[in-house]
Amino acid sequence: MSVQTNPSAPAPTETSSGAMLAISWLFVGLPLVWGVTQTFVKALALFQ
Repeated sequence: MSVQTNPSAPAPTETSSGAMLAISWLFVGLPLVWGVTQTFVKALALFQ
């Protein structure tokens, strides 16, 4: 059994660096944390 390669298949992409991964998570995570915090604060006001 021989292995055939597909010449039209895309080349494998480079792995992302740790710094770029951290920046990407901050880009998503900071607004998420801010939104959850604001929701929590406004929900607490309902119970006062």
